[in-house]
Amino acid sequence: MGRNSYFCATNYCILADIIQLLPDNIANQIAAGEVIQRPASAVKELLENAVDSGADEIRLLVNDAGKSLIQVIDNGKGMSELDARMCFERHATSKIKNIDDLFRIKTMGFRGEALASIAAVAQVELKTKRAEDQAGTYIEIENSAVKFQEPVACNNGTSIAMKNLFFNVPARRNFLKSNTSELKHIVDEFIRVAMAFPDLFFSMQSNGQEVFHLSKGTLKQRIVQILGNSYNAKLVSVHEETDYLNIMGFVGKPETAKKTRGDQYLFVNNRFIKSAYLNHAIMNAFDELIPKDSYPMYALFIDLDPAQLDINVHPTKQEIKFEDEKIVYAFVQSAVKHSLAQFSITPTLDFELDASIERLDAVSKPSTPSTESAAISSGLYQTFTKKNQAHFIESKSELKHWKDFYPPVDKDISIEKTTEKPAELNIAASNEYAQQLHLTQLHNTYILVQNSNGFILVHQQNAHERVLYEKYSHAVAGKPISTQQSLFPSTIEMSPTDAILLEELLPDLKDLGYQLESFGKNTFIIQGTPADIVEGNEKLSIENMLEQFKHFSSDLKFNKREKLFRSLALQHAVKPGTALSHKEMSALISDIFNCEISNATPGGKPVYTSFHKEELDKLFGR
Repeated sequence: MGRNSYFCATNYCILADIIQLLPDNIANQIAAGEVIQRPASAVKELLENAVDSGADEIRLLVNDAGKSLIQVIDNGKGMSELDARMCFERHATSKIKNIDDLFRIKTMGFRGEALASIAAVAQVELKTKRAEDQAGTYIEIENSAVKFQEPVACNNGTSIAMKNLFFNVPARRNFLKSNTSELKHIVDEFIRVAMAFPDLFFSMQSNGQEVFHLSKGTLKQRIVQILGNSYNAKLVSVHEETDYLNIMGFVGKPETAKKTRGDQYLFVNNRFIKSAYLNHAIMNAFDELIPKDSYPMYALFIDLDPAQLDINVHPTKQEIKFEDEKIVYAFVQSAVKHSLAQFSITPTLDFELDASIERLDAVSKPSTPSTESAAISSGLYQTFTKKNQAHFIESKSELKHWKDFYPPVDKDISIEKTTEKPAELNIAASNEYAQQLHLTQLHNTYILVQNSNGFILVHQQNAHERVLYEKYSHAVAGKPISTQQSLFPSTIEMSPTDAILLEELLPDLKDLGYQLESFGKNTFIIQGTPADIVEGNEKLSIENMLEQFKHFSSDLKFNKREKLFRSLALQHAVKPGTALSHKEMSALISDIFNCEISNATPGGKPVYTSFHKEELDKLFGR
């Protein structure tokens, strides 16, 4: 800019200043954008404040997935009348008095931003009372301003209720997800706080129904209370104490590994954190114990000097920095590996022979001079004991000719071409033709289909996955799958997060042949299932379907139904290693080539590959 941009040409009068301080209500709303991103963010902050209050009983109540009400009630030490007003001011905190305190933080909340941010975007009602006070304090706040205050009779401790979240920021409210999605985030935050403090009582209600009732107990009891009784006998204790840090908690045995990261909890000084670096250390400890695409369950607590880490690097305090990341990584990996080895979880070599092999005469009966003589005189023995003759097999050996193992094909089946399929397939679309085909199953995984041009190799699981996917798509489009009613309806108990998810999927599952009814307290009654579900596998089928559904949940390009179709198709498709009869193979071949898309799974994996006779001839110089 030139000189005249700053001064008037004649009298050098200074232009008006343009930098101004933001009004408090706008500054608070900007801070709220960092701290309170959704109802679950407020739940986290309020629960952490309740823990810091010294309470041993903490209750959470939410309505409308936290959009209309989030209330946390504790029996902690409460606040004085002055503190009750001060706690809603920005950067008002009882935790920090000088700069050194910032590096010795052991409490959950400390910035003094949470309540100020909540008061900026919700209507807040606070009741609080200390044990030594005759009466408590009641305050109503809206848009960061105190609207009403009076003494009140109430229990010792604090009750804070925030209503109509983002009522004054409608654009932010429009960005909230469905109630099911927001409630799941609330449950996640509740679990993270409750897991860290098993010696405290926690409860949670949603729309008047109790979701959690967590009694005081040990960490193992708290894990089982939250994640379900299936973990009771499948937890391995981790406990390592060093001069630098202590590590304690539990990891799940390899058989509890899942396709999703859901049941993974890492805490540093009782604060839940997300760390891809330390997660990698734990995954390395499970190397070769679980499949590459699976994730182990763990709830691990790291305790170390607060001076060795910085928890003030992110507004949500879920990301922290260690002074020495490498040493923490090494200790975590070593502790988990040591525990797995101590409890005999690590793999061992099994030198025992299969029972069917052990019964063979060659193994069970000792050799005799006559059997040895017969073996030495055989053509095979002579061939393989001569020098430089290992490649030679005598033409007059006792082996049958290899062609004897393969019955000749009586005729070359005439195969119709369909206009919708690639010309090289040349496959009949009817089951009648498919039954006449020469079909061979290889390694209980592939189906070899001979045609006039060569042959096609079909992957049985990929083919079945495509068939099921289209079947489910048509079912929701107006061709519901028939339900097989259960003679003796069974119940299935889910974890709270899975119960919320299953409740949302019930209408679509009904079209797909599943008849489930909510029975309250995270329990469902299985009244009927699709006819192809083997009796007795109903619960496992539903559990695996949900696990697969959660695996797809991070993929934003799929809607809810698409995730459900893909999950069920993956879950129910015939797996590699399954022997199929000729009838089953024929039906699968007929079904796959009647699909709208027959050459790929919903996920894009190939269903088949074709081999032309001309290419085979070239391989053998013909």
